[in-house]
Amino acid sequence: MKVLIIEDNARVSALLKRGLESQGYQIYISEDAEDALIMIENIVFGLVITDIMLPKMNGIELSKLIKQKNSELPIIMLTALETIDEKIEGFDAGADDYMVKPFEIRELYARIKAVLLRKSSLPEQNENSSKIEYKNLMVNTKTNRVYRNQKEINLTPKEFKLLVFLMRNAERILSRDEIAENVWGNHFDTGTNYIDVYIAYLRKKIDKDFGEKLIHTKPGMGFIFTSQL
Repeated sequence: MKVLIIEDNARVSALLKRGLESQGYQIYISEDAEDALIMIENIVFGLVITDIMLPKMNGIELSKLIKQKNSELPIIMLTALETIDEKIEGFDAGADDYMVKPFEIRELYARIKAVLLRKSSLPEQNENSSKIEYKNLMVNTKTNRVYRNQKEINLTPKEFKLLVFLMRNAERILSRDEIAENVWGNHFDTGTNYIDVYIAYLRKKIDKDFGEKLIHTKPGMGFIFTSQL
């Protein structure tokens, strides 16, 4: 598999390159976002690993552009800072996982395997229909567009992924751990309130302006996507 590392620190990129090549990956390196976009246009990558602090364009803006070109290309973000706001911004930009420097290279190996496993087992990849419908809510997994009562609703990539998971598991109570594992991955920090934050985001967009509410909290248990409550 071809992996693109976008990192302007030569020492860090060299360490990553050496480590990932030992795992059998074919590594390409770019030092800035503009060069990375050109490489992505011309080479089929299976994974992108990008630092957030980059010259010319930061990794968050770069990730948004990458996902616009190829929404299925997995992205792991690297950062020297660990703040909830920055992580949420990274996930909203389309990041599939997030690692804080410094980190153990073995943890990166595990994160990569988990991200690639999730991408290879997404439910919509095994279904003929690209549309999921529930009541007056319709999601198109090919175009990443969402409509309720024929009104289009704009979602961030992570909000969209969360909604798809909820809809594919409608009428079933989902624990925070199950949501974390399937939407954020096995290495999700369960000590954070990301899930509650994103559920609140979805409610504002999916339920707030409509009479029938679809996303419900089950105290002490998790959440359920249903019209039956």
